[in-house]
Amino acid sequence: MTDEEMKSYRGLKKSLVYRSHFKRGETEPQLPKPPSEALRASLPTDVDWRKSGIITNVKNQGQCGSCWAFGATEGIESMWAQYSKKLTVLSEQNILDCTPNPHHCGGTGGCGGATYELAYDKVKEIGLATEQAYPYISGSGRNYPCKTNVPYFANITGYVNLAANQQDPTLDALANVGPLVVSVEAIHWMGYRSGVFDGCNQKNPDLDHAVQLVGYGTDSKYGDFWLIRNSWGSSWGESGYIRIKRETTPRCGIDLHPEDGNGCDDGPPTITVCGTCGILYDNVYPVYKP
Repeated sequence: MTDEEMKSYRGLKKSLVYRSHFKRGETEPQLPKPPSEALRASLPTDVDWRKSGIITNVKNQGQCGSCWAFGATEGIESMWAQYSKKLTVLSEQNILDCTPNPHHCGGTGGCGGATYELAYDKVKEIGLATEQAYPYISGSGRNYPCKTNVPYFANITGYVNLAANQQDPTLDALANVGPLVVSVEAIHWMGYRSGVFDGCNQKNPDLDHAVQLVGYGTDSKYGDFWLIRNSWGSSWGESGYIRIKRETTPRCGIDLHPEDGNGCDDGPPTITVCGTCGILYDNVYPVYKP
C-alpha cells in the first residue's frame, strides 16, 4: 500500500491532541527530566497487563481511521475489568458513531479521525455499550449515525493526562495503575514482524496513530522495550503486538507539521515529542469513581 492508503489504518487527528494539551493550559511540553533512581528502583523490572486478565483479544479497525476509538475503548475495557472483576468486550462503534468533533479540526470524526480525549469526554456523558449490543461495522471505512436505543454497560468519571514527554510518570502509571492509551508515529510499522522496533523518524516524528500501551520489559538480545497492543488484527506483528525501543534517556524530535490535513489554525507551528515514535507525548488512562 502507499503511505496515503495506509492513513486509513491509523486515524489520529494531531491537532486535537495538541488542543487537549493547550486546553489544560500547558505551554510547550518540557523535555524529559532526569530519571528518578528511587522511583525506578521501586518499580518491577517488567510489566505485562495481559497476564492480569484485563486485556481483551486483539482487534482490527480495518480501513477506518478509528484507532482513536479503539484505543479509548481498550482503555475503558481494562479499567472496567479492574473495577468490576470481569473482562467485557466494549463497543468501538458506539464511540465512533456518537462522538462529534466540536472544533471541526479537519475530518468529521468517525473514520475521519479524532482523539481518545474526545472519546472519553463523550463516554463520561453517555456511557459505553458492549460490543455485543453495539457491534463494529465500520471496517470498510463507512460512517454511521449514532444509535441511542442501546443499553449502556460501562462508564467513566474522568481521565488522567500524564505529563507530556516524561518517562517516569509513564513507567509509574503502567506499573501501579494499568494500561495507557498513547499516540505514536506508526507509518513505519507496516513491515514489522517481531523483535524490538526502532525504525521511526526520531528527528521529525509525525504522530498519526493511537494504541494501547500494556507494559514494558527487557529483551535479552535487543534491550529495553515498551509493549504495545495495536488494532491491525492478530496476524500483524507479534500476534497483534509490537515492542518498541525504550531508552533510559528518551530521544526527542520536532513534529514539523502538526497542522497537516486537519485545518486548525490555532495550534502551534511545531511541537516537541519524545520517546521512540513519540510515545511519551500524550499518555492517558480513564478512571471510574462511583
